[in-house]
Amino acid sequence: MVEPTPIICTVDVTLLTLQDDMLHVLLLKRDREPFAGALALPGGYVHAEADQSAEDAAARVLKEKAGIVSPYLEQLATFSGPGRDPRGWSLSVAYCALLPAELLAVDGAERQLRPVARLPALPFDHARIVDAAVQRVRSKSQYSSLPVYLCGEAFTLPRLQAVYEAVLGEPVNKVSFRRKMDELGMLEAIPGAQTSGGAHRPAQLYRLRREFRHALSMLDRGINV
Repeated sequence: MVEPTPIICTVDVTLLTLQDDMLHVLLLKRDREPFAGALALPGGYVHAEADQSAEDAAARVLKEKAGIVSPYLEQLATFSGPGRDPRGWSLSVAYCALLPAELLAVDGAERQLRPVARLPALPFDHARIVDAAVQRVRSKSQYSSLPVYLCGEAFTLPRLQAVYEAVLGEPVNKVSFRRKMDELGMLEAIPGAQTSGGAHRPAQLYRLRREFRHALSMLDRGINV
């Protein structure tokens, strides 16, 4: 009886952020073959002895390889087949994470942020994974609180609207946006906290309510409807 060939089981994480109001993805330089020296998504093997789930493995990989604990981590899809990894038949459970750019440590060499619209050549099927993550985030941002995870701890409503517009790639009506934020019920004003300085009037600062810091709030209809 022929023994079955072991399947390579990994996780890969597409970590998205905003830089210059454009979606960027975190890429790390691979330190081993295959594709040593190439920029790729943070990824690694599932450790059966340590990981209780694929999500645990994704969170561990993100922490170990990028020093990041993301407040939002969502399973994206499974990518598999005999041709995606030169080492053999492989399966990757892909995840998507979001983080404000100011919380990312990048050095321009080992860790880089690249615009999702201008990706370099990526190994394996990482370009497909990034594309799937971007499509998922843009779709969910139409009807949920998802883009708030790209903001910092405190933000104004105009800044949050700009983040939504950057993710969606289209303008959002101000009146409709304010109404939908009220419907989502995810924000609370920070008592006594306003922006100061500059040519504009001070603006109220908001933060995410505690109950929504690790869970999405949903709308019945889209942001622009």
